[in-house]
Order: sequence, then structure tokens, then C-alpha cells
Amino acid sequence: MMQAAARKFWQAEEATKREQVQVRILIVEDDKDLNRQLAEALEEQAYVVDRAHDGEEGHFLGDTEPYDAVILDIGLPEMDGVTVLEKWRADGRIMPVLILTARDRWSDKVAGIDAGADDYVTKPFHVEEVLARIRALIRRASGHASSEIACGSVRLDTKASKASVDGVTLKLTSHEFRLLSYLMHHMGEVVSRTELVEHMYDQDFDRDSNTIEVFVGRLRKKIGVELIETVRGLGYRMTPPEGSGTGKTG
Repeated sequence: MMQAAARKFWQAEEATKREQVQVRILIVEDDKDLNRQLAEALEEQAYVVDRAHDGEEGHFLGDTEPYDAVILDIGLPEMDGVTVLEKWRADGRIMPVLILTARDRWSDKVAGIDAGADDYVTKPFHVEEVLARIRALIRRASGHASSEIACGSVRLDTKASKASVDGVTLKLTSHEFRLLSYLMHHMGEVVSRTELVEHMYDQDFDRDSNTIEVFVGRLRKKIGVELIETVRGLGYRMTPPEGSGTGKTG
């Protein structure tokens, strides 16, 4: 009986984790097995993932799609990772970039950092380290040093991919969680419907900005109408009630 209950609880936890997607990541790695392993690990932790296997494809995606972070291998075919990164930065692309380097190529680390990389991981590595570094890069990029973001009574735990109100875990669909996460990472800013759609779906998804209004309505019912403001003609803004806590927590 206890084993069956434990198994049922674990299955429910796994289902919840798969339902919750937070931000959009690009992986540029020519090793297909490693590329797939990283993608599976990130998707398991609730990220939207796009993949490229050479520098030219990776450069194009990073230059045309809005990513919250990029994992970029240095030794790529068609166009090397340093060149890809230099082109992105020259074009004003400021998303955080984590580079992957070979253990004995210290010069790659220097070249990558000089080109504009935000962090690096040396091969071979544990996938958990990549996940931790990506979480940290995304938090820093959005101005949050802690793994937990607060807006009034709402708490977003970026490490566990969970959200709660007054300590009670919210039951959110994947789209509701994506929406809440993006708005909380950009608290106080006006976010357009187009921007939300671009960060909520991967490149192959049939995107429809009209559905955003539906998800906002559902989310308001779960966290409180006053937290998500409609800015007419521009989009939405998440702001905490006056006098309530906001930002990072302990």
C-alpha cells in the first residue's frame, strides 16, 4: 500500500514538473547525442528548447528568435562558436550565453569570454551543473539573485518550477505557468502580447496572440485580478499591491 502510494505521488510530481515551462533556451551543439541529452534535461526542468547543430543555423536562430539564454559550443562546423557570439553581440543581441569548451583548451574560455559569453562549462560536465548555471544566468539577467521571486503573496520558485499564493502551491497549466513566469521575471515592465507569444512557444508552434487574453484571464482568477494590469494598446504589466513585498526572497 505504501509503495503504491509513493509511486502515485512520484508520478503526480513528475506530471506537474512536465506541465510547467518557464523560459526559452537555444542549444547550439554539433554533437547530436549531447545536444539531445541537454535538450531532454532542460525540457524535464520545464524549459522551452530549440536546437541547432551548426554555427550558421545557430547564428540565424539566435539572431531572429527571442531567447532567454543560449548554450553555445565553441567548436562548431560552418561557423565557430566565438564567431557566432561576436556576431550576436555586434548586432545587439544581449541574451545570456553559456559556452561549452574542451577541458584542455583554456584559450577557448578566454576567447569566449572576450567575445561576450556570460559563463562557461568545461567538457565533460554533469548536466546538473549546466542547469544550475543556466538558472543563475536567467536570474541575473532579469535582476533577481535569488531562486525565488515574489510579487505580493505570489511566489515563483525558479529552481523547483513551482508557483504559490500565500504558501499554497498553484495548479497551473503549462501555458499559465509560462505566462506567470515571464511576467514575474519582467515585473513592473509592460510586456506586449507578441513578446509573450514569442517566449511561450517554440519556433515550430503555431502561434496565436489572441490566446494570451484567455490565459491572462485564467491566471487572474488564480492569483488575483489586481496583480496583472492591462495597459491598453501595449500589453500587460505585473505589479505588486501597494505596500506588499516584491523582488527576491530569502
